[in-house]
Amino acid sequence: MAAVDKLTPNDSRIQHGYADVKGHKWHYLDVAAQGQQKGTIVLVHGWPDISFAWRYQIPMLSSLGFRCIAIDCMGYGNTGTSSNISDFTFRHHADAIAGIAKAIGAHRIILGGHDWGGMVVYRAAQWFPDLVSHVFSVATPYMGVHEQYMSNEQLVKGPLPQFGYQIQLSSPDQKVEKVVYGEKRMRRFLTGMYGGKSRSGRLAMTPEKGVDLEMIADEGDEIKPSPLFNEEEMDYYVKEFLKNGINGPCNWYRTRKANHEDDQQLPAAQKSGPKQPTLFIQALYDSVLKPEMSKGLERQLPNLTRGEVPATHWALWHTPAQTNKLIKDWIEGVVLVGKSKL
Repeated sequence: MAAVDKLTPNDSRIQHGYADVKGHKWHYLDVAAQGQQKGTIVLVHGWPDISFAWRYQIPMLSSLGFRCIAIDCMGYGNTGTSSNISDFTFRHHADAIAGIAKAIGAHRIILGGHDWGGMVVYRAAQWFPDLVSHVFSVATPYMGVHEQYMSNEQLVKGPLPQFGYQIQLSSPDQKVEKVVYGEKRMRRFLTGMYGGKSRSGRLAMTPEKGVDLEMIADEGDEIKPSPLFNEEEMDYYVKEFLKNGINGPCNWYRTRKANHEDDQQLPAAQKSGPKQPTLFIQALYDSVLKPEMSKGLERQLPNLTRGEVPATHWALWHTPAQTNKLIKDWIEGVVLVGKSKL
């Protein structure tokens, strides 16, 4: 299989942009369309990640004629962080996306998301149906609006025991923040999150229990490099994460109540789910966002196209050729010809 073109940290194709939205300066990567521009795609990363998550996808999307805007979410990279939990919500990010679109003069946009970014793009499509024309999400199925609030603890005891890690990450005593700091531990943490295993065979994280903080702190137990990163990419990630620390990324897991309250304010016509043509790509070996979570998705997303890749949660990098082909086929077969689904 031919190598997939990808951006490098200092790639000449990347311009760095900033937009002031609701009192905060949002940073994004801006890569121009090749040839005549056919539209604008805004890309939203997940946890723990940065705008550079989309390094394998942006060259392909650019080659199809789309300007690509990949944002650093709140708590990450050059967007910086906040002590206000409401700044980490889906609604706040939807507003940021709308503000960035206005700043760059884009009146209609396509949204792509991964992990938490998947939830952001679904909600942004619901909040701004006139702005968002199409949506795609890698790994993250749509999760509907519920009248009844469920805490992290209730979810774990009930339908989603694999969300146990969220209890640890959202802990009010900041268990993770107290351990993950400084260059060495941040590198161990990120390497472990992205699939690097320790010499002794310990995993850096399990869905049910969360991050093995003793392993992160035990610098004598070497962690083998992640197969998904080269050395330059990992150095870049570590540098970006050290700008803000891990508190902001953990704050995403402290937003469940705030997100629920925002959801109740959605216009009635949007509460059932996005009406836009939507592509969902299932990562078949995702141990958190498991395939069974997307059963019945067609009932909530009437214009749904499904795809799947033999990948772990990190499908953007684990199976970039297959992931890109699904996105490319959908853009060519749905977006550019005005269909609702493949």
